[in-house]
This record gives sequence, C-alpha cells and structure tokens, in this order.
Amino acid sequence: MLWIGIAPALLVVYVRYFVKEPAVWTENRQNQHRENRQMRMPLFSVFRRGVLLNTVTACWWMISGFIVYYSINALFATHLQKDLNLSPALVATPVALANLLAFLAMGFWGWLADRIGRRWSMILPAIGALVVTPVYLLSSDLTVIIVGFTVQGLFGQAIYGQNPPYLAERFPTEVRATAGAFVYHLGSFVAGFIPLILTGIATNYGVGFGISMLVGTMVGAVSFILALLCGPETKGKVLDPKLVLA
Repeated sequence: MLWIGIAPALLVVYVRYFVKEPAVWTENRQNQHRENRQMRMPLFSVFRRGVLLNTVTACWWMISGFIVYYSINALFATHLQKDLNLSPALVATPVALANLLAFLAMGFWGWLADRIGRRWSMILPAIGALVVTPVYLLSSDLTVIIVGFTVQGLFGQAIYGQNPPYLAERFPTEVRATAGAFVYHLGSFVAGFIPLILTGIATNYGVGFGISMLVGTMVGAVSFILALLCGPETKGKVLDPKLVLA
C-alpha cells in the first residue's frame, strides 16, 4: 500500500503536459500582464483590507469543520474499546455505514446548495449533528451507538462536501488557489491538536472519551455555524477573470 501511494504522484507528469489550464485562469493571467498587475505574492494579498475579514471567517469556518471531523472520528474506536469494553471488530460496522451515508449525503447537500445557498446547505447538517451527537455518545446500548453514529454520516460527517466550491467562490481568481490551500491546511493543522486535547480531557478529568468527544463535536459544530453566518453567501457566483486585488 505504501508503494501504491506513489502512483498518484506520477500523474503530475501527465497533468503537467496534457491538462490545459482553466480558461478563466488563462484569461486572468493575460489581464495581469496586460495591466501590469502580476500577482507575485498572492498569500499576502488575502490579508489586505477589504479581503481580510473574508480570509479570517474562512479560516474560522475551516478550523471549526476540522474540529467537528476529528471530534467525531479520531477517538470513536477508542471510546468503544476503552469506555464500553467492546470488541475491536465491532468498530468497523458503524464506521463503514457512516462513511457510506456520508458519501451519499454530500451529494444531496451539494444538490441542495444550488437551491438554498452554500451556507445553509452546511448549517443544516451541522444542526443535525448537534441533535444526533448526544444520542449515541451518551448511550451504552450497542444498537443505539451503531444507529446513532451511522445517522451522523448524514449530518456531521457530510458538512465537508461544500469545501471545494465554497472556497473557490469566496476568493478572487488571482489568489484563489493560494487562499484555498492556506485556509484548508491551516484548518487541518490547528484542529490536528484536537485528538490530543480530547484525550487529555478524557484521561485527566476522568470523564471518558465519550464526553470529551461530545464536547468537541458540540463546540465545533456551534463554531462552524457561527463562522458560516458571519461569512458571505456565494450561491450563483460566476468565476470570472476580473482583477480584484491590485
């Protein structure tokens, strides 16, 4: 499996020589050269006045989304084994079912995003996660846990399907790739400490992994909703090569 992981990297050669740049990007570059407004340091541009608030709320949104993800998934197997003394073999069932439903739900929420807007197509499943999370994390009944975690696949596990379009639509063309990469990886980095924090809460305060996961998920979901409410709605936005940043 380790060596197979190299295979996607080899696609870079094909992409480099045979995949054309998007027309909107090509036109944008032409406009930059024609107007002598080349974007040489795009990362710094997303912190300029007029763009900074959007960058900050985007980072807030992404960090919160990753907090929800790690709170739901990182310690679930540990919770079943350490708190409830269940067999490791039982962990696979709810995880597999939740992933399947999340795959299907992301398509549904994506379809809904084109009708009710990007923000609410993520806010609604986040609200669903707030409702579902206590059901299975406060229960010791295996059936309730499996059903609850599986249903979570429709909500807390499915709030990430809008990441690509919403990130792309939030930033102007000349900084879109850089801004999207910065926001996404900052969210991943900051929230990467969540499993350590939740483990510390579970062990140092003796509350168990279920309670620490519950706290992490609930706090992350509320923060996720607030970040979206403070961010822009981008439904119907057309990606064009218009130069926005000087």
